[in-house]
Amino acid sequence: MSNASLTPKGPSTLRAASLPKWFAWAVAVGSAAVGLAISAAAGLESSIQWALIAGILFVLGSYGIAARVEGKRQAKDRVATSLVWVAFLLAVIPLVSLIWETISRGVKVLDVYFLTHSMGVVSTTEPGGGIYHAILGTLEQVGIAAVISVPIGVLTAIYLVEYGRGRLAKAVTFFVDVMTGIPSIVAGLFILSTWILILGMGPSGFAGAMALTILMLPVVVRSTEEMLKLVPNELREASLALGVPKWRTILKIVLPTAIGGITTGVMLAVARIAGETAPVLLLVWGSNYINANPFTDPQASLPMYIYLQFQQSGGSGAAYDRAWAASLTLIAFIMILNLAARGIARWKAPR
Repeated sequence: MSNASLTPKGPSTLRAASLPKWFAWAVAVGSAAVGLAISAAAGLESSIQWALIAGILFVLGSYGIAARVEGKRQAKDRVATSLVWVAFLLAVIPLVSLIWETISRGVKVLDVYFLTHSMGVVSTTEPGGGIYHAILGTLEQVGIAAVISVPIGVLTAIYLVEYGRGRLAKAVTFFVDVMTGIPSIVAGLFILSTWILILGMGPSGFAGAMALTILMLPVVVRSTEEMLKLVPNELREASLALGVPKWRTILKIVLPTAIGGITTGVMLAVARIAGETAPVLLLVWGSNYINANPFTDPQASLPMYIYLQFQQSGGSGAAYDRAWAASLTLIAFIMILNLAARGIARWKAPR
C-alpha cells in the first residue's frame, strides 16, 4: 500500500463545532435587552427584578444555544461558567452601589476643615464641625487593641503550631474557635459588667479597646496559625540539625518566613474591628469634644460619630451630610489598611 493512500484527503473532522469567543458577550447583551423589554412590558420598576430576569435568560440562553451547536457536555460547562458570572455580578453590584452612594453623598462636606476640626460647640442642625475627635478616638482605641492582642495572638499561635500537644492545645483551639463567633455586643457586655459595673471604672476609650481586643484576638491567632503552618518543615529540620535551639529556630527562621502573612492577618484584624459600633456604644459613649486621653472620660470614635449623626439628623440636614462624610472616611481608612496589608504581604513574601 502506498503512502499516498494513507494521507487524509479532506480536512480533519475530529474537532467538534464550537461557538465564537464573543458568544458569551452576545448572549449577555441579548439577555439584558430582553430583560429590559420584559420589565417594561410587565411594569417592573425595580432594577433588581430586571437583573434577575436578565441573569436567568443569560443562563438559559447559554445552555440552549451551546447544546444545539457544541453538544450537551459543553453546554453544561457553559452553564457552570454562566452561573459563576451571575453570582459574581450579584455580589459586586451591591458593593459598587454602596461605594457609589457613599462617595456621592460623602463628598459634599468632606474637606480639610472637616478632617481637622471637632464638633465643639456646633449644634446638630448647624453646618460645620468635623470628625477630628472621632478619628483620634478610633486610632487610639484600635491601636490599644492591637498592642494588646497582637503579642498575645502571635504567641498563642506559636504555641499551638510549634509546642501544642494534648488536652491544653485542644482546649485553646476550641476556645479560639468559640471566640471567633462571639457577637460584638457580647464582648461589650462582658467588659461593661466587669470593668464598669464590678470594678467601678467609668466609660473610656480603654474600655472600648478591651472589648475590641476580645474581637481581634481570635482573628490574629487563626491567621498567624495558618501562616506558621505554611512554613516548610524542612526549614525547621535543617535549623535543628545544625544544633540551633528551637526557640531560636522559631525566632530566626519560622517567623521571618511567615512575617508577610502574619502582618496581613493583623492588618485585616484591625480593619475588622475599626468599624465596630456596639462595644463603643456601651463602653465609650461618645463625645463632641477632643479627648486625647483614652483612659479617662468618654471618647469619640468614627462608628459612634456616624451613629449619632444619623440618629440626630432625621434623614436630612447638616448632620446627615456629616454622617455620610464620616462613613466615607471610615471606608477609606479600612481600604488603606487592606492595601497596606497587600503591599506588606508582597514585600515580605519569601523569594
